[in-house]
Amino acid sequence: MKKIYKDAECQTHALDNKTVAIVGYGSQGHAHALNLKESGYNVIVALYDGSKSWAKAEAAGLKVMTTAEATKVADVIMILINDEHQPAMYEKDILPNLTEGKALAFAHGFNIHFQRIVPPTNVDVFLIAPKGPGHTVRAEYTIGRGVPCLYAVYQDYTGNCRDISFAYGHGIGGGRAGLLETTFREETETDLFGEQAVLCGGVSELMKVGFEVLCEAGYDPENAYYECMHEMKLIVDMVYQGGLSRMRYSISDTAEYGDYCIGKRIITDETKKEMKKVLREIQDGTFAKNWILENQCGRMNFNARRRLETEHPIEKVGKELRALMSWNTPNE
Repeated sequence: MKKIYKDAECQTHALDNKTVAIVGYGSQGHAHALNLKESGYNVIVALYDGSKSWAKAEAAGLKVMTTAEATKVADVIMILINDEHQPAMYEKDILPNLTEGKALAFAHGFNIHFQRIVPPTNVDVFLIAPKGPGHTVRAEYTIGRGVPCLYAVYQDYTGNCRDISFAYGHGIGGGRAGLLETTFREETETDLFGEQAVLCGGVSELMKVGFEVLCEAGYDPENAYYECMHEMKLIVDMVYQGGLSRMRYSISDTAEYGDYCIGKRIITDETKKEMKKVLREIQDGTFAKNWILENQCGRMNFNARRRLETEHPIEKVGKELRALMSWNTPNE
């Protein structure tokens, strides 16, 4: 197993007397900016003129500038806007100000790995990828804990890039939990595969099809929702806390027996073959090319599918049932 670097090793002081620009103030952006500021670093939030987040960042006590202005004065530039918007913004507002010895940073390797962004050779390039959403990165920091992070050095022009990435990981609280070394390629391809085959694509389709099978067999949609979607969180929470063994310890023996007997009938050898095909399409750039083209063509297929998915019966039933759960008050 690769070494995990803890906070004592991450406090390199490589960001002392440097200015960090956080490009974007969304889920990850707000967490990085606030955590770095409270860690004692000099932080600027970089936004486009007229951004709705401008006043929000200022209200949090952060200095805000346009992206072009911020990148002129920053020593380290962390890009935290959506993958599909990064290349155009980089060419317009960052590249002209990316002078020798600066550092360019990412929380996801997509645009570097697929060469949508090709940085000049005289700058450092690194990755710090928290393994949790921004609100968790922020919440854990405020109570003295942290979210584990992946780190990678893509280009070490100054000879100091790893120390800079460690200092950044320390600043957002990642060193409290640990930093694990990776590469831009590994982070990008495993992240995309996990999202598509398991966490989002796989789990979403599994829940929907399970719901459909029960409804088509004549069972009440409410019962189908509880069994195929609602209880997913209960199972995942147990896995999150202690792995599959913890989950199997916590469920009934009947459920555990069903797990062993049926799981491989659902996730078959054919499913695994398709997963390998998905991975190949990620590795050879097919998925990236398709996603880039989708954005260039106005996202017609993406937007149509998004609309259709919101109309699935499991969404209607779920909304009604969640309204009965006083403890469940999501932000819409």
